[in-house]
Amino acid sequence: MLIEAIKLAVENVENGGGPFGAIIVMPNGNVYEGVNRVTANNDPTAHAEVTAIRNACSGENTFDLSGGIIYSSCEPCPMCLGASLWARLDKIVFGADRFDAADAGFDDAAFYAVLENPPVERILKEENSAPFELWKSKTDKTEY
Repeated sequence: MLIEAIKLAVENVENGGGPFGAIIVMPNGNVYEGVNRVTANNDPTAHAEVTAIRNACSGENTFDLSGGIIYSSCEPCPMCLGASLWARLDKIVFGADRFDAADAGFDDAAFYAVLENPPVERILKEENSAPFELWKSKTDKTEY
């Protein structure tokens, strides 16, 4: 499947997209594809892995892709890694790495470096837990 994800990435470049492709294989045998459409769609979240996750969740009618494996033409950036974890995918298999992507002009390696000292600031204190307190008390919530 990794070779297929790389082929998707090559085809996507030929069609005006970025050099990234991803394929998710579910335990039931269903296969879902995604390609990078960031510049084509003016959507910074339209990475191949995120697109594949969206397609798989839609196709499987669930937000939980447990048991699934994602094959990506390149090491997932931090956003795609996070999305893969939130989707509960069991495994990520990739080809090129963040340094290969950086060599081609992509920020993946730089973003991983930012995570060591992220530009975030926590403010307020008392009000912060209000949404979570309400969530904990709900009896009709969908756990995830």
